[in-house]
Amino acid sequence: MKIKNIPKEERPRERFLEVGKEHLSDSELLSIILKTGTKDKSVKELSYEILNSVDNISELKDINYNKLLNIKGIGKVKAIELEASIELGKRIFLEKKNKTKEKWTNPENIFLNNKYLFKGLKQEKFYCFYFNNNQELIERKLLFMGTINRSSVHPREIFKEAYLRSAASIICIHNHPSGNTNPSKEDIRFTKAIKEIGDTFGIPVLDHIIISDNSYYSFYEQSDIFLC
Repeated sequence: MKIKNIPKEERPRERFLEVGKEHLSDSELLSIILKTGTKDKSVKELSYEILNSVDNISELKDINYNKLLNIKGIGKVKAIELEASIELGKRIFLEKKNKTKEKWTNPENIFLNNKYLFKGLKQEKFYCFYFNNNQELIERKLLFMGTINRSSVHPREIFKEAYLRSAASIICIHNHPSGNTNPSKEDIRFTKAIKEIGDTFGIPVLDHIIISDNSYYSFYEQSDIFLC
């Protein structure tokens, strides 16, 4: 699907302005850098192909010009622009060599590291965190905004994104603007449903965390849903 045929509110640049850069997926940010696709491939498809050419997002820092040119749809100009963007990012955010990558296994740490995403919000937002086999984060994806229920949060979207990223597991997070993190009946029903789907398709949902500005509720820690 061409960008012009995507609903305006779902286009990467429009979402950048609407929800902010921190809420965009890796593929959406990459789409903005690439600007356009080809006559046979949308810019979003091209972004997914680039991301699928590496095992995880951190490996993009080592991708080179010739490897980019081997991706159908990437010409010299796009390869140069992308490599320049990556090099600039490397210079701004220098990482220590051999630094151990954090494994996202502790609900409290997940809450502390991501509560800024929901600070002061008046509406609910629903994120999925997608992980590789080592429980390292592949991508954080904002999927839904508004009241969270089974009519607005579609499991097919959750697992479609997991397949696109070859994810091994998922953790779901959403906020309660009221500050009360106790799960509603709908939260419980929804969590049971996605847990069962994940177990069936071999992409387990490891936790569903409900957060407010100052506290969180982890289904993994406090519910028997994840005991079976």
